[in-house]
Amino acid sequence: MGLEEEIEAIEEEIANTPYNKSTEAHIGRLKAKLAEKKEKLENQSSAGGGHGYAVEKTGDATVALVGFPSVGKSSLLNALTNADSEIGEYEFTTLDVNPGMCKHRGANIQILDVPGLIEGAASGRGDGQQVLSVVRNADLIVFVLSVFEIEQYDRLREELYDIKIRVDEQPPRVTVRPKHKDGIKLTSSADQDLDEETIKDVLREHGYVNADVNLGERVDIDRLIDGLMDNREYIPSITCVNKVDLIDPDYKETVDERLRERDLDPEEVTFISAEAERGLEAFKDRMWENLGLIRVYMDKPGRGVDWDEPLVVEAGATVADAVEKLGGDFEERFRFARVSGPSATHDEQQVGDGHVLEDGDVLKLILRR
Repeated sequence: MGLEEEIEAIEEEIANTPYNKSTEAHIGRLKAKLAEKKEKLENQSSAGGGHGYAVEKTGDATVALVGFPSVGKSSLLNALTNADSEIGEYEFTTLDVNPGMCKHRGANIQILDVPGLIEGAASGRGDGQQVLSVVRNADLIVFVLSVFEIEQYDRLREELYDIKIRVDEQPPRVTVRPKHKDGIKLTSSADQDLDEETIKDVLREHGYVNADVNLGERVDIDRLIDGLMDNREYIPSITCVNKVDLIDPDYKETVDERLRERDLDPEEVTFISAEAERGLEAFKDRMWENLGLIRVYMDKPGRGVDWDEPLVVEAGATVADAVEKLGGDFEERFRFARVSGPSATHDEQQVGDGHVLEDGDVLKLILRR
């Protein structure tokens, strides 16, 4: 029996096993074994070669537009950027990943129009593995839905989950420290629904025989397995609903209800028409907010503050992070900095490289000659 058949057999057994306290440990072992075999199969596929959709990350952040064929991703890319993506009302018009650059609030945001996904993409249909691998490298995922097909959201999330992308989640607080003897010792800072033996069985399936394990949160089997694997990507997302120019105002209520059924707050979903270029500024603002970027304006010697081209860094960045992004020999020559703006207690406050910057700060570097 090949790996694919083994995976199929395990998935079938999991599906046919009713979940209850008496079967919990068995299902846990099966899911752990399934994760390991899928990992092995993926490694074999990677070693076998095949073309991918390698796109070099450029700009201050990368956003992947994810959606099924013909939902309007290419139209959205063209409306947001300088790209020129072929557009058509049939499946797989976009045969490659098309990048474009969106300039917003001083940031250069790389937008990737990912080829339309289909069900089964994670298992390789329609070049799905290569397509989805591009999404794993994005800083933000945008679910692009047609106003007439909100239910596609469910299938998109499933496909991403299957290629180890965890949308809008934080990594599980699971730490494992292998040791040479004394078996598995388990500590937890939260009450667990899983019994200790089930947790230990899952650990053993992943090759841990002697280890100190700490659970910093309440985990189910899937979160426990995610915590033991180091190949999950945790990426934030936003959702936009396209083609709103094609519906009657009364139909909006139906759309809102379908969004709520999927735990999507209509107030947090951006409604757009890429074709009619409606709602695009609101969409760009929402991208910016969810990318967690801030602008720092550099006070350049002899030229004053550059208000046109800010340095864009991640929220929580320090002066050291800003200096590193500037590159050159600034790190070697850095003495201290002067900061004015939201993070400073007064104008031109003298700070060290550990000072945390905020959006709108003005930064002046004092360098050694």
